[in-house]
Amino acid sequence: MSERRLFCFGMGYSARAFSERLGPEWSVNGTRRNGETGTLRFDRGCPLASSAFAGITHILISVPPDGAGDPVLDLHGGDIAALSGLRWLGYLSTTGVYGTRDGGWVDETAERRPTGERGKRRVAAETAWIGLWRQLGVPVHIFRLAGIYGPGRNPFDALRAGIARRIDIPGQVFSRIHVGDAATVLLASIAKPRPGAIYNVCDDEPAAQAEVVAYAAKLLGVEPPPLVPLDEAELSPMAKSFYADNKRVSNALIKQELGVTLAYPDYRAGLAAILAAGG
Repeated sequence: MSERRLFCFGMGYSARAFSERLGPEWSVNGTRRNGETGTLRFDRGCPLASSAFAGITHILISVPPDGAGDPVLDLHGGDIAALSGLRWLGYLSTTGVYGTRDGGWVDETAERRPTGERGKRRVAAETAWIGLWRQLGVPVHIFRLAGIYGPGRNPFDALRAGIARRIDIPGQVFSRIHVGDAATVLLASIAKPRPGAIYNVCDDEPAAQAEVVAYAAKLLGVEPPPLVPLDEAELSPMAKSFYADNKRVSNALIKQELGVTLAYPDYRAGLAAILAAGG
């Protein structure tokens, strides 16, 4: 098999989990804001040299948009469009673009109605990337990820430290996805590309935050923290904005079109696996 060269704008939690799943025919490079060892520095004040794009066949973008737009598209959209060997580009967006639906279900055909500024920026970035596909044929794929959890990003550490909280908002639910299953979806899309595609990336069971923390406490054999009303939780504005939305996100398309079978179809399976692995 010919070599595949992946470039990740934003070598963070999800990109690292994805790159670790790739086989020996892949080479991987990527960026961080501070250019940590093994990565390139990238931000609006530090664009990449054109040599960084040599031979790239696949691109994954997890850099969020800022107040000025999408920095990857603004600084390197032309470089990306000029890549004659580019086979696949994945843009990691968020289910926050749907806004709140009072607990109702949404799929990829639902209107985007973000409730906050970050969601509005994501809508604009999605539109711009899809425009690059429509106008120049760049093989763009949009992935709307629900809340990501996994090893190193789960309730267990907070419970052990005695700082976990359960926010009490009756009737509110969130969708989530284990980072390993998110990587599975990306791999399935690479194996079956459809430029212009948009996929929700989430598990089968939306659930309340308080329910997830209580189950994690049960697995640890500790008492769950008490329920706290949102207005008494003393959350930061960013953390509080997380609770502005209430919806259930459908994952039917990744199963029907990409043939994905989730290893962790609900939070119970995901948390149990993390704990069993020493998480």
